[in-house]
Amino acid sequence: MNLSNLKPAVGATRNEKRIGRGTGSGRGGTSTRGHKGQKSRSGYSKKSGFEGGQMPLQRRVPKFGFTNINRVEYKGINLDALQSLTEKNSAATMDVAYFVTNGLVSKNAKIKILGRGEITQAVEVHAHAFSKSAVEAIEKAGGKAVTL
Repeated sequence: MNLSNLKPAVGATRNEKRIGRGTGSGRGGTSTRGHKGQKSRSGYSKKSGFEGGQMPLQRRVPKFGFTNINRVEYKGINLDALQSLTEKNSAATMDVAYFVTNGLVSKNAKIKILGRGEITQAVEVHAHAFSKSAVEAIEKAGGKAVTL
C-alpha cells in the first residue's frame, strides 16, 4: 500500500449532481431552482441572520455588560502541578521559560501560582503573581517565591 493507490471505502462517496445539463438529465430547465423569483437568479445570496424582514435576533436581544480594558488575565498553576514537575525532573528554579517548555502555559501568558496541594522540595519559583497560601507553602518547604 502506498499513497498512489489509496481510495475511499466502497459506498463512501457519491457522484455529484450535474445540474443544468439539458432536459434529458432530469435536472435541466430550471436546474432545481424552481420558477422565477429572487432565489432563482444568479448572484443571489441571503444575508446571514436575515429573517425575512422580521426583527432579527441580534437586534431583538439587548446589549449588556462591558469589557474592562485594564483587566489582567492570569494562568493559574497549583502547587500540586509544581510538585509533580519536581518529581519528574528536579530543577532548582522554575521560571516562565521552564513552564512553557513543560507545556503548562503559552509563552505570552501571565502566571499566578495558587495554593492547592503541597510542595515538598525547595525550589525557587519565578511568576507574575502568587497567592498568600502558595508563598507560605513554598517558603515552608525551603524555597523562594520571586514576583516578576
